[in-house]
Amino acid sequence: MPSLGLPELIVILVIALVIFGPKKLPEVGRAIGTSIKEFKKATKEVTKDLVEDKEEK
Repeated sequence: MPSLGLPELIVILVIALVIFGPKKLPEVGRAIGTSIKEFKKATKEVTKDLVEDKEEK
């Protein structure tokens, strides 16, 4: 899968701006950021638990 370049990112941003509007866009970005942070936290916990279980065996 090719990486996204600057033109593609600009098109995605414009489409998001049209769909959500300029007032909702920061809220959507904040929600996505929070979701990503929570996902990373959960994966770290799962990884830590798996490593601890592996070390006990």
